[in-house]
Amino acid sequence: MTRIEVDRDAPDGLRISRLSNRFAWARSGLFWRTFLFLALLIASSMAAWIVSYRFVERTPRATQLAAQVVSMVTITRAALAHSAPDLRRELLFDLASNEGIRIYPLEDSDRTEPPPDSVLLPLLQQTVRDKLGADTRFAGTVNDLPGFWVSFKIDDDDYWLRLDRDRVDRTSGLQWLGWAGVTLSLSLIGAAIISRLVNLPLARLTAVARAIAKGRQPDLLPESGPTEIREANHSFNQMVDDLNRVESDRAVVLAGISHDLRTPLARMQLEVEMAHLDTSAREGMQSDLRQMDAIIGQFLDYARPTDSATFSAIDLSELMQDVAQDATRRSDVRLATRIEPGMTIMGNPVDLKRVFNNLVENARRYGKADGEEVVAIELVCRLHQGRAHVEFGDHGNGVPDDQIDRLLRPFTRLDTARGQANGSGLGLAIVERVIKRHFGTLRVSNRAPQGLQIAISLPLAQVRH
Repeated sequence: MTRIEVDRDAPDGLRISRLSNRFAWARSGLFWRTFLFLALLIASSMAAWIVSYRFVERTPRATQLAAQVVSMVTITRAALAHSAPDLRRELLFDLASNEGIRIYPLEDSDRTEPPPDSVLLPLLQQTVRDKLGADTRFAGTVNDLPGFWVSFKIDDDDYWLRLDRDRVDRTSGLQWLGWAGVTLSLSLIGAAIISRLVNLPLARLTAVARAIAKGRQPDLLPESGPTEIREANHSFNQMVDDLNRVESDRAVVLAGISHDLRTPLARMQLEVEMAHLDTSAREGMQSDLRQMDAIIGQFLDYARPTDSATFSAIDLSELMQDVAQDATRRSDVRLATRIEPGMTIMGNPVDLKRVFNNLVENARRYGKADGEEVVAIELVCRLHQGRAHVEFGDHGNGVPDDQIDRLLRPFTRLDTARGQANGSGLGLAIVERVIKRHFGTLRVSNRAPQGLQIAISLPLAQVRH
């Protein structure tokens, strides 16, 4: 049993909040909501049925038992009164062995105890006294012999008639409690099964939707069962097919566009090289052409699908060392690294290295501190809570807190943030897209006192021995 301790010094609102947090599971899960509702309904119905049955059944049952007792006493008294004295012993033996009726003489010295209290006893005693006489006595034990004892007279002699208790009170409170417990247990098992059947399709739907959100390709939902569930699963499967088709069509369209655009760009590049232009004009046009080609490349990177079936084991520590070496080759970058060895993940090494290089380039462009010629970048790769964590930090101007979420949106540029005025707005969107396809998470936050930090968490590979 769970003991709930109440902090009497805490405010009432805080106490209620603490108690509500402990039972949040009962509010959040559809299974537990359905199960508790059915359990409460079943328990209430059983309680109402038992109470009503006991009230409705009490009077007829007491009358029936009283009639049986009166009949036994009357017949026994008549048989003893009219039987020959030499045959009474045999008659008493037959009554005891065949009918369970035992006759004893009533003495003033008898030690008696009242019968056990029950809801039927007062009505039963009153009905028997009305038939046999007001001086009729009842006992639950006489001279330490248990039973249901009723007194009667034959002429001027008093006798006890003893019956087994189960003939008068056939169902005890413990028996009622036992049957109620068995019935309630079976009902609760049925409620759990019903709740599970109701919750299972929704749980499957939730799991598939979560897998799609993480970039996985889940199995199709079973299109069977009730009509509503079958139609919902069919619609969801159709939606997944449509999403896959849109993803594929988008990749094909962008690939076609890049081909159609890069051909004239190459031709323009050749014409610029061959044209008689001054150096500044040629360099400006070449810079514009390179920027257009880079934007097309970003479109392709964003649209390129990643198949998790092609993932292989990657030594993330070595990969980050390669990224660090590439970054230190730039004269305007000062890199501080802390890379823990021996971290292995599953993924596409080309995509991941492109992502990490993009983050270094992003920090190089926009992470330079005011008045500095060289950008200082901190690169950390470490093991944390069973996952690989990669962090990129700079000392630039950062981003307004209310604008951080916009950094991850595709085709969105923050022209006032970090001096970003060029590009397609796909840089961090590509990074987040690739990281999600590797079942990881990405978090962007400002550093203190200034700068931006990008933290990536990736699951470790399951190493088989």
